[in-house]
Amino acid sequence: MTPSSPSADAPRTVTILGCTGSVGTQTIDLLLAQPDRYRVKALVAGSKIELLAQQARQLRAERAVVANPDCYQGLKDALAGTGIEVAAGLDAVVDAAAMPADWTMAAITGAAGLASTLAAIRRGKAVALANKEALVCAGEVMLRAVREAGATLLPVDSEHNAIFQSMADGNRGAIEQIILTASGGPFRLFTLEEMARVKPEAALRHPIWSMGPKITIDSATMFNKGLEVIEAARLFDLDESAIGVLIHPQSVIHGMVCYQDGSVLAQLGSPDMRIPISHTLAWPARMPTSSKRLNLAEVARLEFAEPDLLQFPALRLAREALKAGGGTPAILNAANEVAVDSFLKGKIGFLDIAGTVERVLEKLGTPPADSLEAVIELDATARRTAHGLTQAVAA
Repeated sequence: MTPSSPSADAPRTVTILGCTGSVGTQTIDLLLAQPDRYRVKALVAGSKIELLAQQARQLRAERAVVANPDCYQGLKDALAGTGIEVAAGLDAVVDAAAMPADWTMAAITGAAGLASTLAAIRRGKAVALANKEALVCAGEVMLRAVREAGATLLPVDSEHNAIFQSMADGNRGAIEQIILTASGGPFRLFTLEEMARVKPEAALRHPIWSMGPKITIDSATMFNKGLEVIEAARLFDLDESAIGVLIHPQSVIHGMVCYQDGSVLAQLGSPDMRIPISHTLAWPARMPTSSKRLNLAEVARLEFAEPDLLQFPALRLAREALKAGGGTPAILNAANEVAVDSFLKGKIGFLDIAGTVERVLEKLGTPPADSLEAVIELDATARRTAHGLTQAVAA
C-alpha cells in the first residue's frame, strides 16, 4: 500500500500517538510548518494536558485524548469552546488509534503503546513506527496484522529509516548485510570499573542526541542498539547474523546496506530526528525541514569501531533473545525498562541494568508469545521478576 503524497488539494489525515513526547513534539513542529498539507484527526498524550491542549488548538485537531483518566476534566476545561472532542483512558487511546487516518505516528514508548499501535496497523494504512517495542515485544503479532490489513510500516528510528532509504531500489534479495550505527553513548571509552561508578546525571548527558531519559540510558548501555537489532530483523525480514553494529561517534552515517556486488549504500545526515520523521510523514515524497545541513568538510573525520561486548553486554543479550525467539525479546524489553527506572531512582548501579536483565532472562526462559494478550501477560511477569531482583540489589 502506497499512500498518495500530501498536497494542498488533498491534505493527508494524520493521528499522533504520543504527541507530547520527543518524537511527537517534533512531528507537531513539522505539521505546523505546512498546516495546509495535513489535517489532524487525533492527538494522544499520557498526562501532559496543557501541552496537549495547546497542540490540539494549534492544529485544530478533531479529537484530543489523554491516557490518564484523572486528567479528563482538566483537558475538557482547557479545550472548552473549541469544538475539539475530548476523551480519556486506555480504551479511548485505542479508539483514537483506530480512527480513519492516512498516516499514524506510533510514538507511545514502551509496552504501553502496543495496543494502540496494533489498532492503527489494523486500519490498513501507513503507520510511522517510533515505538520499537511494538516489533521487539510483539513482532509476530504486529507483522501478522500488517499482512492481514495490507498496512505499511514506515520506520522512524534514524537507523532503521536509514536502512529503509538505502533499500529504495527494491533489490532486497541482493542484500548481504545491513549495518546499524551507534554513537557509543557517553561511556564508550570508559573501563568497566569507571562504568560501575556512573551516576544517573552523568548517564543522562548524551554527547550527540537529545532524547527522553529512558532512551538516553538505553543509548549509554547500548540496549537501544540491541532492541534495534531485533526490530531490524522484523522490519526487513533478516537473520540475526545479517545485522551488524558499528560504533560511529560522529553520528553522521545512520545506517548502511551491503549488497552482493560489493556496493554499500548509506544514508547520511545531521543527528536530527526531524529528518527521519519528515521522511515518513511525506513518504513517498519528501518535504523541507529546517534541520541543519550536513557539512562533511566541517565534520572532517568519520570514525568506526566494533562494539566491545564485555563493555556492552546488552548487545549480546539482545542477539541471544532474538535467536531464542518466542516471548524472549518481550522479557528482555520489560526487564530493561524496570532496570532503567531503578537505576534512574538510584536503587541499582549502572552495570546492574544488564545484570538484572540477564537474570530475568535466565529465570523466565523462552515462553511463547503468539497473541497480544500473551505478550502483555509475559511483560507483566517479567516486570514483577525484575522488580524483585532490583529490590534485592537495593537492599
